[in-house]
Amino acid sequence: MDYSKLNDIIKSSKNILIISHINPDGDTLGSMCGLANAIKENLKKKCDTLIVSSLPKIYEFLPLVKDAKHIDTIDKSREYDLVINVDVAALDRICDGQILFNKAKFTVNIDHHKTNNGYADLNIINPDASSTGEIICDILKSFGWKISYETAVCLYTAVLTDTGSFRFNNTTPKTLETASELLKTGIQPAEIYKYCYESNPKSLVLLQAYCLEKAVFSDDDKIVYTTVYKKDIEKFCAGEDCTEGLTEKLRAITTTEVAFVVKQSGHNITKVSMRSKGLDVAAVCAVFGGGGHTLAAGCVVKASVEETVRKILDEVHKKMY
Repeated sequence: MDYSKLNDIIKSSKNILIISHINPDGDTLGSMCGLANAIKENLKKKCDTLIVSSLPKIYEFLPLVKDAKHIDTIDKSREYDLVINVDVAALDRICDGQILFNKAKFTVNIDHHKTNNGYADLNIINPDASSTGEIICDILKSFGWKISYETAVCLYTAVLTDTGSFRFNNTTPKTLETASELLKTGIQPAEIYKYCYESNPKSLVLLQAYCLEKAVFSDDDKIVYTTVYKKDIEKFCAGEDCTEGLTEKLRAITTTEVAFVVKQSGHNITKVSMRSKGLDVAAVCAVFGGGGHTLAAGCVVKASVEETVRKILDEVHKKMY
């Protein structure tokens, strides 16, 4: 893929903003911080970075992440020369960040979700990439830019987390080649793994244990789901990122073909996270305005938790049988 236009626009832009998606994961945060750090070190330009919801504690180790602005405090009247969305499958995934995106003189959309409809002035979308972090690595390599230790920490985190520690089927030879190149900078994979997967607070573990215990199995145990209510989160004093990894635990059950978690977000607003071993759950989530990957997707449904469960089950049955 030709990245020369992106190279030109980054070099010519005096002020740049990079935005991550709501409920940020390792890929969007690692890509955001990695790209910002690479621009800073190679072009001596400081980029603003934006997080549109709370930062999960496990990612506080990422270089530059604590310098990121929050949507509640950033000056929304500012007009940036360039705004870059990273790992943002749909524009509404940056919430009020759309104000800044729409005001920008030029916009870029870097992503790997197959459901991304190409909403920016320049769209760099590669559904074959394991992660947006992998795409960023390709971009930096094509620019001839140096990837420092700090940038590599960010991008390795992006690749590691979106491949489930290189165990999901989006892991390709190219993915492992990318990881290998990043390791040459001296980053410590065991240390990054510990931050991402072995730094969970007690409250998260106890809440997830509770949710797993009340999981519901149907269709000869082929479908499994659980629900998370606000009262559950409050009971265990857990954060909004408390369901991170929960869907994967349900999918890991031998009999599971489709797993999903329905989390109460507000009055008649629920967030759904889906995983499967074969069924296209992105197609299921697309019915509700969401999307993602074939085996991992999500959506927001304007309905109660109970109604959302029924709606999701109906769509899964339509596509399964």
